Amino acid sequence: MRLINAFGASATHSIVSAVPGALGARAAIAPGIDARFPADAPPLAGRPGLARYRALAGYMAGFDLILTYNWGAMDAVMARRLFGGPPLVHHEDGFGADEAVRLNGGRNLFRRIALPGAAALVVPSRRLEAIARSVWKQPAARLHRIENGVPIDSRIQRPEPLPGFVRRRGRPVVGSVAGLRPVKNLPRLVRAVAAAGGDADLLILGDGPERGAILAEARARGIAGRVHLPGHVAAPWRHIGLFDVFALSSDSEQAPLSLIEAMAAGLPVVAPAVGDIAAMVAVENRPFITPADDEAALARALAALLADRRLRRAVGAANRAVAADRFDESMMIAAYRGLYQAAAQGLLVS
Repeated sequence: MRLINAFGASATHSIVSAVPGALGARAAIAPGIDARFPADAPPLAGRPGLARYRALAGYMAGFDLILTYNWGAMDAVMARRLFGGPPLVHHEDGFGADEAVRLNGGRNLFRRIALPGAAALVVPSRRLEAIARSVWKQPAARLHRIENGVPIDSRIQRPEPLPGFVRRRGRPVVGSVAGLRPVKNLPRLVRAVAAAGGDADLLILGDGPERGAILAEARARGIAGRVHLPGHVAAPWRHIGLFDVFALSSDSEQAPLSLIEAMAAGLPVVAPAVGDIAAMVAVENRPFITPADDEAALARALAALLADRRLRRAVGAANRAVAADRFDESMMIAAYRGLYQAAAQGLLVS
């Protein structure tokens, strides 16, 4: 939605969800933006078939540019491949739990067949770029890596209070921003905080089906009183300054936006080396990016930062400088604007 808001009145938008009724993000669209949510679009999900693909292609024919996102919209890409239509730009930004560890061979083959129907394929991370080249067999001319970004200048400020959470004097706060889903493996983060020793609080902003498992792990480790799950928080970046250390414990990531928000806020980061995380943080932070699946190393990294306030500040300042240099939202928006304009004008040759 940030891109829709950034483009303002220069475009009108028709938004179709692959999950009927899943339109919660529409609330993030700024007032005055011409965004529509048509109810007559063919379903994006269903059994493969020429009739379905023909119907999708016919519907898309009425637009100047089609933007598709992730596996849930891949049938639309196949429809464009088979029956033609306006220029289409496909975006892949990560995988769910079903492909967190191993990619789905059938989906890989489908992508190889469908993606020549796209004028461009956009990915946010080097890992996804490598997968697109080697597994999905995408040519360099079609592939575009555009890194995520946030408005850096607005991200250093006094954090807003979070209802129900009070920082306790002398207790550092380990924080995370994540959907409470299995792929985020947040019970692992609970165990790491417990193993790190000390009396740090763990504050996780987000909601999802793993809430019960996280709280159960906190009880089992004897730190239930130090684990705080306030649920969904609008604009979590406004509260991220409550953290002393930002932490992830995911089985799979690409280029997480929450990580960029933490860096922009001047925080040190502890996380497993999945996706592009190790390449995103400052050199000074890399010793605290641990091998994937090494829970003991994650706990040791947390312990080292929690024990040294000056180290936290130095590493956080280095992350802030990297965020300003690489991840400012203005650079991301300019890259997308240029790509979409070239695609709409038929200037992309893949």
